[in-house]
Amino acid sequence: MTEHLSALTVARFLQENPEFFSAHAELFAALTVPHPNQSRAISLGERQIMTLRDRQKELEMRLAALSHQASFNESVANKVTRWCEIMLTANDSQSIPGHIIAGLAETFDIPEVAMRLWDLDISTEGVGEPVDEDARKFAHSLTAPYCGPNKEFSVAQWLRETPASMAMVTIKHGCIDDAPTVGLLLLGSNDPERFTTDMGTTFLQTIGRLASAAIGRLALRSNG
Repeated sequence: MTEHLSALTVARFLQENPEFFSAHAELFAALTVPHPNQSRAISLGERQIMTLRDRQKELEMRLAALSHQASFNESVANKVTRWCEIMLTANDSQSIPGHIIAGLAETFDIPEVAMRLWDLDISTEGVGEPVDEDARKFAHSLTAPYCGPNKEFSVAQWLRETPASMAMVTIKHGCIDDAPTVGLLLLGSNDPERFTTDMGTTFLQTIGRLASAAIGRLALRSNG
């Protein structure tokens, strides 16, 4: 044999010739390999059992993580349902914004919730207070919910206290894809880990769509 017998060559040979150990079954009992955590040698069979145990532990950890995530998703889904129930209790369209804000704060235990709406036939107090053009342009620029630290956003002034982390969701007039943007919803917390950039935004998108559908009951202000 003129080819250099490297570890890679041996590994490739065994992969390409699976019948090798069938023809040399006695090697299983005779060969030993180093223990992964100790200085002694162990048989191939024992090493294989250890490998299988490691894989089992890894799978168990993955299953536990999936189970935890499933429980979390179920909890959030139940809260979203509860929030929808609160919104549906609004007796008239003018009270919908208040139900959206109070419902989110209560159901999701969010210390700071604020919303501003524009171009709608509502009172110019509270959520209907005048919003400057920069804030409107900022809302229009959000193609997805923002979730992360407060980067000194001007709209953060709508909250009672300056948040360490926050989420922002645009509000449309109804649930139609091309509906006009008529507001911005803010969720704030003094906990910097409450809203982080690596968080998924699926539920925030759902909140935005549901809030937009509810706001759709409010009439657009006539420009004429």
